Parts: sequence; structure tokens; C-alpha cells
Amino acid sequence: MTKTPETHEPGMPALPDPILTAARAAYAKKAADVVAMDMRGIPSFTDFFLICTAQNQRQMRAVADAVDMALRELDLRPAHIEGDERSEWMLLDYFDLVVHVFTAEQRRFYGLERLWGAAERIPVPDQPA
Repeated sequence: MTKTPETHEPGMPALPDPILTAARAAYAKKAADVVAMDMRGIPSFTDFFLICTAQNQRQMRAVADAVDMALRELDLRPAHIEGDERSEWMLLDYFDLVVHVFTAEQRRFYGLERLWGAAERIPVPDQPA
């Protein structure tokens, strides 16, 4: 994520601007439990995960669309998108950032925070600056 500088919020680890932009977009569509995971310190295929929860499939799609549109304004386009209106998990792969939008049940089932437990888990405030 070298395109934009990192933003540091008081009391929070520095996060690249694309992550904060994606988080703002997710929160704007009422996503819950937004968490960034810094994957740089462990063997991984990306630098960051952004994980959030939607109440239903319609909201999940709205969150994913909002994140995609917000990141396009930073000239970032997903290399790959997985999931559709019938799925309960959507993935947007930006190489350095992978955004996961889950329904609550699927987030518990897949347990990415547990699976990637060695990564630093960074809660993203409701109103990222």
C-alpha cells in the first residue's frame, strides 16, 4: 500500500489511508465490528485484512459496493471479487488489502480473526479520521 500515506490516530496503530477509506465506506452502510488485521508480521499473501459484518445479504452487497466505489476514488481496483447476492461472504482483493464482508453467522463460522490469530488485530473506530 504505497500509494497513500499512513494515517495515525491517537492511541491507534498507523493504518494506510485505503484501509481507513474502506472502513468509512463500510460504516456508512452500517457495517458492524469493523476490524483491520495487520498481516505484515506473519507469512501471508496480503498486508492487511479489513473484516466487517453485515446484518443480511442485501446489506453485505451494499457494504461491498460502497467499499469498492470509495477505493476506486483512490485509483484502487479489486483484482478479484468473490461472492454474490446469494452468498453470505464477499471478498474484495486489492493485493495489499483484502476486504471481507460477512453475515454474522458466516463470520463466526470462518473465524478469520482466530485463524489468523498471529496477526495484529486493530479495531477501527466508528468514525475513522
